[in-house]
Amino acid sequence: MSGPHPVAIVGAGLVGSGWALVFARAGYRVRAYDPSAEIRGRILTWAKQSLDDLVDAGLAEDPDAIVSRITVHDTLEEALADAFYIQESVFETVPAKTEVSLAIDALMAPGAVVGSSSSGIPASKFTEACVNRSRFLVAHPVNPPHLVPVVELVPAPWTAPEAMEMVADLMKAVGQVPVSLTREIDGFVLNRLQGVLLNEAWALYSDGIASLADIDATIAHGLGLRWSFMGPFETIDLNAPGGIEDYAARLRGLYAGMVRTPPPGPWSDAVIAKATAERRAAVPASGLADRRAWRDAILGRLASFKKSNRLAN
Repeated sequence: MSGPHPVAIVGAGLVGSGWALVFARAGYRVRAYDPSAEIRGRILTWAKQSLDDLVDAGLAEDPDAIVSRITVHDTLEEALADAFYIQESVFETVPAKTEVSLAIDALMAPGAVVGSSSSGIPASKFTEACVNRSRFLVAHPVNPPHLVPVVELVPAPWTAPEAMEMVADLMKAVGQVPVSLTREIDGFVLNRLQGVLLNEAWALYSDGIASLADIDATIAHGLGLRWSFMGPFETIDLNAPGGIEDYAARLRGLYAGMVRTPPPGPWSDAVIAKATAERRAAVPASGLADRRAWRDAILGRLASFKKSNRLAN
């Protein structure tokens, strides 16, 4: 069970609301704030609906108690009062991140630490002018964070090691899986890995090698099955009789020969339009919200399976 001080959520859209569930489910009092009155008005309703799915999947108990730990506040000052940790999840632009970081900096409690849900912008781009900048870092989740536990922790050059350690310990305590980077790099680890796969997927599609559906099937029914419980290095370690060294000796030449020269450029408007037409034929725009709910339900069952089979950290 958590200590006496609350966690603050700043920016309570899809990612921020998911974070609220992560901390409330772990026993923390959560103070949520968003500048949009519309978003503030739907936080608790969304939390109750999401908790029903989590309870069904065996990933949460006593949903009424969890929701009761979340309070919604009309001002940033109210949300930050006495919070020992602040999770910021506002719109991802340098100006927006800078503005909210400076506002948090002026109001945060002594000793509080701030983690930004930035998915690719390093904290050095928006915290340099903060008085308390040594206690700011990136804590980048995967959406939705209450179902996908990995969190990338990325220090700015001025982030104190103690702040990194505190957030890593907190993430473990609330059931997340922290991945600590030693220094900043654009895109961090997750999106750099995802980016390589996406760039090649777009290139294969643009070249007419396979359809979107077939490329997706290759991951969903192939690579993704293994990757749902182990990473690429363990995968190749198990895919050759002599382990990773044997795999490298057999196949490094093949992989080196598959590198595109020059690398693919930005995804073209024409290819994006073609891909959009295929996806909207499969799922109309009006059905995206339902499809996201389907995704979350599947993720919940997968998370429950991993937990029950001790495949989760």
